[in-house]
Amino acid sequence: MTASKIHFQDVLGSASTDKRLEVLRSIHHAGSISEAARVNGVSYKAAWQALETLGNLAGVPLVDKVVGGSGGGGARLTPEGLQVLQAADLLNAAREAALNQIERSTHGAKLNLRGLASVGFRTSMRNQLPCLVKEITKTRSSARVSMSLPDGQQLASKITLESLQLLNLQVEQQVLAMFKATAVTIAPTIVAVGGVNLLHGKVARRGTGSSGVEVSLQITPGLGLVGFADAESPLKLRQLGMAAVEENAVVIGLAG
Repeated sequence: MTASKIHFQDVLGSASTDKRLEVLRSIHHAGSISEAARVNGVSYKAAWQALETLGNLAGVPLVDKVVGGSGGGGARLTPEGLQVLQAADLLNAAREAALNQIERSTHGAKLNLRGLASVGFRTSMRNQLPCLVKEITKTRSSARVSMSLPDGQQLASKITLESLQLLNLQVEQQVLAMFKATAVTIAPTIVAVGGVNLLHGKVARRGTGSSGVEVSLQITPGLGLVGFADAESPLKLRQLGMAAVEENAVVIGLAG
Protein backbone atom coordinates (compact mmCIF):
# COMPACT_ATOMS: atom_id res chain seq x y z
CA MET A 1 0.00 0.00 0.00
CA THR A 2 1.43 3.41 -1.00
CA ALA A 3 1.87 5.82 1.89
CA SER A 4 -0.43 8.86 1.75
CA LYS A 5 1.22 12.22 1.22
CA ILE A 6 0.47 14.82 3.88
CA HIS A 7 0.36 18.47 2.82
CA PHE A 8 2.17 19.77 5.90
CA GLN A 9 2.42 23.38 4.74
CA ASP A 10 -1.32 23.60 4.18
CA VAL A 11 -2.44 21.94 7.39
CA LEU A 12 0.07 23.66 9.68
CA GLY A 13 -0.28 27.12 8.19
CA SER A 14 1.70 29.83 9.93
CA ALA A 15 0.25 30.21 13.40
CA SER A 16 2.42 29.03 16.27
CA THR A 17 -0.63 28.13 18.34
CA ASP A 18 -3.76 26.67 16.81
CA LYS A 19 -6.79 25.50 18.77
CA ARG A 20 -7.54 22.99 16.01
CA LEU A 21 -4.18 21.29 16.52
CA GLU A 22 -4.75 21.28 20.27
CA VAL A 23 -8.06 19.47 19.73
CA LEU A 24 -6.17 16.91 17.64
CA ARG A 25 -3.53 16.57 20.37
CA SER A 26 -6.17 16.10 23.05
CA ILE A 27 -7.82 13.30 21.06
CA HIS A 28 -4.46 11.55 21.00
CA HIS A 29 -4.20 11.79 24.80
CA ALA A 30 -7.85 11.23 25.74
CA GLY A 31 -9.06 8.94 22.95
CA SER A 32 -12.31 10.87 22.77
CA ILE A 33 -13.60 13.75 20.67
CA SER A 34 -16.04 14.86 23.37
CA GLU A 35 -13.28 14.88 25.98
CA ALA A 36 -10.98 16.80 23.62
CA ALA A 37 -13.75 19.37 23.20
CA ARG A 38 -14.18 19.66 26.98
CA VAL A 39 -10.46 20.03 27.68
CA ASN A 40 -10.12 22.78 25.08
CA GLY A 41 -13.26 24.63 26.10
CA VAL A 42 -15.06 24.23 22.78
CA SER A 43 -18.31 22.55 21.79
CA TYR A 44 -18.46 19.06 20.31
CA LYS A 45 -19.57 20.64 17.02
CA ALA A 46 -16.54 22.96 17.05
CA ALA A 47 -14.23 20.02 17.71
CA TRP A 48 -15.64 18.20 14.70
CA GLN A 49 -15.26 21.35 12.63
CA ALA A 50 -11.59 21.47 13.64
CA LEU A 51 -11.04 17.86 12.59
CA GLU A 52 -12.84 18.29 9.28
CA THR A 53 -10.84 21.41 8.43
CA LEU A 54 -7.49 19.85 9.35
CA GLY A 55 -8.36 16.69 7.41
CA ASN A 56 -9.24 18.72 4.33
CA LEU A 57 -6.01 20.73 4.58
CA ALA A 58 -3.85 17.68 5.17
CA GLY A 59 -5.43 15.75 2.32
CA VAL A 60 -5.76 12.59 4.41
CA PRO A 61 -7.92 11.45 7.38
CA LEU A 62 -6.29 12.34 10.70
CA VAL A 63 -8.72 10.58 13.06
CA ASP A 64 -10.33 7.14 13.19
CA LYS A 65 -13.53 6.55 15.15
CA VAL A 66 -13.43 3.50 17.41
CA VAL A 67 -16.76 1.69 17.62
CA GLY A 68 -17.89 -0.44 20.56
CA GLY A 69 -15.93 -1.61 23.58
CA SER A 70 -16.59 -1.18 27.30
CA GLY A 71 -16.27 2.58 27.00
CA GLY A 72 -18.77 2.79 24.18
CA GLY A 73 -16.24 3.75 21.55
CA GLY A 74 -13.98 6.74 21.04
CA ALA A 75 -11.45 8.11 18.59
CA ARG A 76 -7.76 7.74 17.86
CA LEU A 77 -5.32 9.44 15.55
CA THR A 78 -4.28 7.81 12.32
CA PRO A 79 -0.52 7.52 11.66
CA GLU A 80 -0.89 10.65 9.54
CA GLY A 81 -2.53 12.46 12.47
CA LEU A 82 0.47 11.64 14.65
CA GLN A 83 2.81 12.89 11.94
CA VAL A 84 0.93 16.19 11.80
CA LEU A 85 1.44 16.71 15.56
CA GLN A 86 5.14 15.86 15.27
CA ALA A 87 5.54 18.27 12.37
CA ALA A 88 3.68 21.00 14.29
CA ASP A 89 6.06 20.68 17.23
CA LEU A 90 9.13 20.81 15.00
CA LEU A 91 7.80 23.77 13.04
CA ASN A 92 6.89 25.75 16.15
CA ALA A 93 10.31 25.16 17.70
CA ALA A 94 12.07 26.25 14.52
CA ARG A 95 9.83 29.31 14.11
CA GLU A 96 10.39 30.48 17.68
CA ALA A 97 14.14 30.00 17.37
CA ALA A 98 14.24 32.01 14.14
CA LEU A 99 12.08 34.85 15.50
CA ASN A 100 14.10 35.06 18.71
CA GLN A 101 17.32 35.26 16.72
CA ILE A 102 15.98 38.08 14.54
CA GLU A 103 14.56 39.96 17.54
CA ARG A 104 18.00 39.93 19.17
CA SER A 105 19.50 41.60 16.12
CA THR A 106 19.26 45.32 15.39
CA HIS A 107 17.77 44.62 11.97
CA GLY A 108 14.50 43.28 13.39
CA ALA A 109 14.08 45.84 16.16
CA LYS A 110 11.32 47.83 14.42
CA LEU A 111 9.50 45.02 12.63
CA ASN A 112 6.27 43.37 13.71
CA LEU A 113 7.88 39.94 13.48
CA ARG A 114 4.92 38.06 14.93
CA GLY A 115 2.75 39.51 12.20
CA LEU A 116 5.31 38.84 9.48
CA ALA A 117 5.45 35.20 10.59
CA SER A 118 2.09 34.75 8.87
CA VAL A 119 3.18 35.83 5.40
CA GLY A 120 3.27 32.18 4.32
CA PHE A 121 -0.54 32.22 4.47
CA ARG A 122 -1.77 33.28 1.04
CA THR A 123 -5.31 34.37 0.27
CA SER A 124 -7.25 36.05 -2.52
CA MET A 125 -8.46 38.68 -0.06
CA ARG A 126 -6.63 41.89 -0.95
CA ASN A 127 -7.72 43.75 2.16
CA GLN A 128 -5.86 42.63 5.29
CA LEU A 129 -6.05 45.19 8.09
CA PRO A 130 -4.40 44.86 11.52
CA CYS A 131 -6.96 45.35 14.27
CA LEU A 132 -7.38 45.07 18.01
CA VAL A 133 -10.38 43.14 19.36
CA LYS A 134 -12.42 45.50 21.55
CA GLU A 135 -15.65 43.60 22.25
CA ILE A 136 -17.20 40.18 21.64
CA THR A 137 -20.98 39.88 21.70
CA LYS A 138 -22.56 36.43 21.55
CA THR A 139 -26.04 35.41 20.44
CA ARG A 140 -27.53 31.94 20.35
CA SER A 141 -26.13 31.18 16.89
CA SER A 142 -23.28 33.61 16.21
CA ALA A 143 -20.86 36.15 17.61
CA ARG A 144 -20.13 39.77 16.67
CA VAL A 145 -16.50 40.74 17.07
CA SER A 146 -15.93 44.49 17.31
CA MET A 147 -12.41 45.61 16.39
CA SER A 148 -10.48 48.86 16.35
CA LEU A 149 -8.17 49.97 13.53
CA PRO A 150 -4.90 51.80 14.35
CA ASP A 151 -6.58 55.19 13.81
CA GLY A 152 -9.51 54.29 16.08
CA GLN A 153 -12.09 53.52 13.38
CA GLN A 154 -14.31 50.55 14.17
CA LEU A 155 -14.73 47.36 12.15
CA ALA A 156 -16.96 44.40 13.03
CA SER A 157 -17.15 40.79 11.90
CA LYS A 158 -19.97 38.31 12.36
CA ILE A 159 -18.72 34.73 12.82
CA THR A 160 -20.08 31.43 14.13
CA LEU A 161 -19.71 30.43 17.75
CA GLU A 162 -17.60 27.47 16.64
CA SER A 163 -15.15 29.78 14.84
CA LEU A 164 -14.99 32.00 17.91
CA GLN A 165 -14.08 29.03 20.06
CA LEU A 166 -11.48 27.63 17.66
CA LEU A 167 -9.82 31.03 17.21
CA ASN A 168 -9.89 31.49 20.99
CA LEU A 169 -10.46 35.20 20.50
CA GLN A 170 -9.94 37.51 23.47
CA VAL A 171 -10.50 41.21 24.05
CA GLU A 172 -7.34 43.28 23.35
CA GLN A 173 -6.01 40.55 21.05
CA GLN A 174 -4.25 41.53 17.82
CA VAL A 175 -5.92 40.09 14.70
CA LEU A 176 -6.15 40.61 10.96
CA ALA A 177 -9.48 41.67 9.47
CA MET A 178 -9.66 40.38 5.89
CA PHE A 179 -12.19 40.90 3.10
CA LYS A 180 -12.27 40.85 -0.70
CA ALA A 181 -12.04 44.02 -2.71
CA THR A 182 -15.24 43.00 -4.51
CA ALA A 183 -17.06 43.10 -1.15
CA VAL A 184 -16.24 46.79 -0.66
CA THR A 185 -18.35 49.66 -2.01
CA ILE A 186 -16.65 53.06 -2.15
CA ALA A 187 -18.47 56.38 -2.60
CA PRO A 188 -18.20 60.03 -1.50
CA THR A 189 -20.81 59.39 1.20
CA ILE A 190 -22.65 56.26 2.33
CA VAL A 191 -25.65 56.07 4.66
CA ALA A 192 -25.18 53.78 7.65
CA VAL A 193 -27.35 50.66 7.84
CA GLY A 194 -27.34 47.75 10.26
CA GLY A 195 -24.77 45.01 9.71
CA VAL A 196 -22.55 47.13 7.46
CA ASN A 197 -19.15 48.60 8.37
CA LEU A 198 -18.38 52.15 7.26
CA LEU A 199 -14.78 53.36 7.02
CA HIS A 200 -13.47 56.82 6.14
CA GLY A 201 -10.37 57.65 4.11
CA LYS A 202 -8.85 59.56 1.23
CA VAL A 203 -8.68 58.38 -2.38
CA ALA A 204 -5.10 57.31 -3.12
CA ARG A 205 -5.70 55.68 -6.49
CA ARG A 206 -8.59 55.55 -8.95
CA GLY A 207 -8.83 53.24 -11.93
CA THR A 208 -11.12 53.32 -14.92
CA GLY A 209 -13.80 50.96 -16.18
CA SER A 210 -17.21 50.77 -17.81
CA SER A 211 -18.91 48.62 -15.17
CA GLY A 212 -17.02 49.63 -12.04
CA VAL A 213 -14.00 51.62 -10.91
CA GLU A 214 -11.33 50.14 -8.61
CA VAL A 215 -10.47 52.64 -5.88
CA SER A 216 -7.71 52.55 -3.28
CA LEU A 217 -8.75 54.37 -0.11
CA GLN A 218 -6.01 55.43 2.31
CA ILE A 219 -7.23 55.13 5.88
CA THR A 220 -4.00 56.17 7.62
CA PRO A 221 -0.42 56.56 6.37
CA GLY A 222 0.70 53.03 5.52
CA LEU A 223 -2.78 51.53 5.80
CA GLY A 224 -5.36 51.39 3.03
CA LEU A 225 -8.06 49.27 1.47
CA VAL A 226 -9.29 48.52 -2.04
CA GLY A 227 -12.88 48.47 -3.25
CA PHE A 228 -15.09 49.45 -6.17
CA ALA A 229 -17.08 52.56 -7.01
CA ASP A 230 -19.73 53.10 -9.67
CA ALA A 231 -18.41 53.89 -13.13
CA GLU A 232 -20.07 57.32 -12.86
CA SER A 233 -18.63 58.04 -9.42
CA PRO A 234 -17.32 61.63 -9.03
CA LEU A 235 -14.53 60.51 -6.68
CA LYS A 236 -11.17 62.07 -7.48
CA LEU A 237 -7.64 61.63 -6.15
CA ARG A 238 -7.08 62.95 -2.60
CA GLN A 239 -10.82 63.40 -2.13
CA LEU A 240 -12.40 62.14 1.08
CA GLY A 241 -14.50 59.02 0.62
CA MET A 242 -16.22 56.20 2.47
CA ALA A 243 -16.04 52.42 2.19
CA ALA A 244 -18.82 50.00 3.09
CA VAL A 245 -18.36 46.28 3.77
CA GLU A 246 -20.88 43.93 5.35
CA GLU A 247 -19.97 42.37 8.70
CA ASN A 248 -20.62 38.91 7.23
CA ALA A 249 -17.89 39.55 4.63
CA VAL A 250 -15.15 40.27 7.18
CA VAL A 251 -12.95 37.27 8.00
CA ILE A 252 -10.76 37.25 11.11
CA GLY A 253 -7.25 35.85 10.89
CA LEU A 254 -4.56 35.35 13.50
CA ALA A 255 -0.92 36.16 12.88
CA GLY A 256 1.79 33.74 13.97
